[in-house]
Formats: sequence, C-alpha cells, structure tokens
Amino acid sequence: MSAERVAEALDFIDESLQYESTWERAEDHERRFGTELEYYGASVGAVRGSVRNAGRRYPALDHDDVTALASALWSTPVYERRLAAVVLLQSASGLLRHSDLTRIEGFIRSAALRDLVDALAVDVVGSLLQRLAGQDAARASAVVARWAGTDEPLLRRAAVLAHLPAYRSGNGDDDAFRRTVRSISGVQRSRVPEVEEAIALVRSSGAP
Repeated sequence: MSAERVAEALDFIDESLQYESTWERAEDHERRFGTELEYYGASVGAVRGSVRNAGRRYPALDHDDVTALASALWSTPVYERRLAAVVLLQSASGLLRHSDLTRIEGFIRSAALRDLVDALAVDVVGSLLQRLAGQDAARASAVVARWAGTDEPLLRRAAVLAHLPAYRSGNGDDDAFRRTVRSISGVQRSRVPEVEEAIALVRSSGAP
C-alpha cells in the first residue's frame, strides 16, 4: 500500500468520524474526559465502524501501512482519531513487532486520557507480550519493564496493565509482575492513584 493510499485511508476514517458526530456527544465527551483533547462527538461504535469500513475499502494493509496510519491518526489531538488509532492497532495486533513499542510508548506519553492508555496497554501491548517468543519476547518485556521505572505515571500504569491479559487467560507470570511492582515502588512519588488502581486490578485477576 502506497503512502497515497494510507493518506486516502486516513481521510476516509476522519471524514467518517466527523459525519457520525454530534455536538451533544462532543460536549458530553468534554465533560467526561476534560479539555486536554478536542472531540468530534462520534460514538465508540462509530469509531469501530469507521476503522472496520476503512479495512474493507483499503484491504491488505501490511505492518508498515498499519503503523503509518495509526501514527497519522494519533498526530491530531482529537479523541476519536486517537481512539481510531487504538482500534486499528487492536484489529491488526498480529502484525505488530517488539520494535513497535517505541511508537506505542510515544502514544502513551501523549495520550492525555487514561481510557486510551488502558486500551493500548491491555489490548495492544498485553496481546503483543502474549504472542511474542524468544528474543523478541525478551526485548519487549525489557521495554515494558523500563516503563515501570519511569517518572511518567501513565507509562507505569501501562506497564502494570500489560500483565492483565496473561492473568485473565491463566498464564500470568508472577515473577515478572513482582518485578514490575518493585520497579514502581522504587520510583520517587510512585504511589499515585492511577498506578495503585492498576496494580489492584491485576491482583484481582490472580496476580500476587
């Protein structure tokens, strides 16, 4: 798929989101999420439908297409566009590589909203960690472990929630989770509600 086709897919999704928007929903989103992002006012269902329809209109997206389109969607600080980027990565999670965690880290740092971070951490990063093997798995785990020791609370939250899919499927790694919690405990001012909440959620799914 050429850069021109990626641009066409981007325009298709953006136009679809705006077509499905209402000012009432945009105001509701702003009340719910705050003013750090802008809002078109499209529903979650409309976002998922726009991404699904783009996949039908522009089939055979490969790894580079998906990551380029996700970055293009994310580059504009509009909630629905960024949610569409997450949905796109969720739908194409089987194409992602450990090296894509650098891009995803950038998304998390700029996400502004916990809802976006949680979807990336659980459905994209967590899924990736479960699928990778060998050196790729080790490299991906090292990246996520580094997130646990950063000063950015949303990255620490993501590092915790990335364990959730494995515990939900009965394959959680207790030693890895304990290392994540220890790394977080070593961060100055680490005890913030969003991180503590994430730890409690994973523990409720079977983590020690």
